[in-house]
Amino acid sequence: MKELELKYGCNPNQKPSKIYMANGGELPIQVLNGKPGYINFLDAFNGWQLVKELKKATGLAAATSFKHVSPAGAAVGLPLSDTLARIYWVDDLGELSPLACAYARARGADRMSSFGDFISLSDVCDVDTAKLIRREVSDGVIAPGYEPEALEILKGKKNGNYNVIQIDPDYVPEPLEHKDVFGITFEQGRNELEIDDEFFANVVTENKELTDQAKIDLAISMITLKYTQSNSVCYVKDGQAIGIGAGQQSRIHCTRLAGQKADNWWLRQSPQVMDLPFVDSIRRADRDNAIDLYIGEDYMDVLADGAWQAIFKEKPDVFTREAKREWLDKLTDVALGSDAFFPFGDNIERAHRSGVKYIAQPGGSVRDDNVIETCNKYGMAMAFTGLRLFHH
Repeated sequence: MKELELKYGCNPNQKPSKIYMANGGELPIQVLNGKPGYINFLDAFNGWQLVKELKKATGLAAATSFKHVSPAGAAVGLPLSDTLARIYWVDDLGELSPLACAYARARGADRMSSFGDFISLSDVCDVDTAKLIRREVSDGVIAPGYEPEALEILKGKKNGNYNVIQIDPDYVPEPLEHKDVFGITFEQGRNELEIDDEFFANVVTENKELTDQAKIDLAISMITLKYTQSNSVCYVKDGQAIGIGAGQQSRIHCTRLAGQKADNWWLRQSPQVMDLPFVDSIRRADRDNAIDLYIGEDYMDVLADGAWQAIFKEKPDVFTREAKREWLDKLTDVALGSDAFFPFGDNIERAHRSGVKYIAQPGGSVRDDNVIETCNKYGMAMAFTGLRLFHH
């Protein structure tokens, strides 16, 4: 197949629309089910690059959950604790395969943003992963292959219209890439930068210790940022992104946005949230939305008289700011990556409040000394990579 006609472009008024190989060659994909659209393919191809690099860097199965050309979550296939299985709503599925664990983590980190996602998987999609995908609201999936039973499960989603794409794992793109904007063609070399342990060798803080897990988490953060719309910042804990701030004009806004998502991920694990008495009939999306409101500043939207009765069997206590801070102070050993330098120490101050201990960033700001000094104040280890990772 040398070209594939799409329903329309980014918006319904943008026609015609298609994907094809400029060199006249065969497309490296097969559509096994559904009819993916323009944005679906943007998410699929960016996500596939991300998980392929995660697998290469860590040796572990990887998954990402993409929305609007940025990852909502990314993770490798480490086993789930009982707590994580509960907050990701997969504790009823029994022991999961590594690939399914990776997607449960990627989807579960920020379930609000992952609603209606496009999924990318590093490995052949197995039955465990297909069963997990079947129960979530999602637009489609791309993987290097599918077990026969897994493919049949996926074909049954969305009344048979679920998008299933198979990609050739050996496909290597041309070294130059092109993009048209306003009728003008841009050309640049592909970002072929490989991220490994040596990427974090230049530790500039008084604390020089980067644990093996910290190096894995920093690699996950930087690979995730490589495919996230800039400016971007990514918090990672134990093999998964827990907060991604994308596309903000100010870096401190990225750090705050990603930090708030990381805080929400941790707050969802508190007993006060895990024990919320939801009514039996509540839908998964409504439950996720209720939790997001309950742990935020708009908690009265779900606790007001006349509102809580539709959500809870009994009215929960307010999760006070003091109680939330006490729980958040238990979050530790978080890794943080930034796609460009931190211009001020305020980013480090915000990161500290979300348990960050390890940082990787390019360096090169005129205020590097202030950023390093702020890290030293909290005993953080920070590596300067010397390399920016903008993506647009």
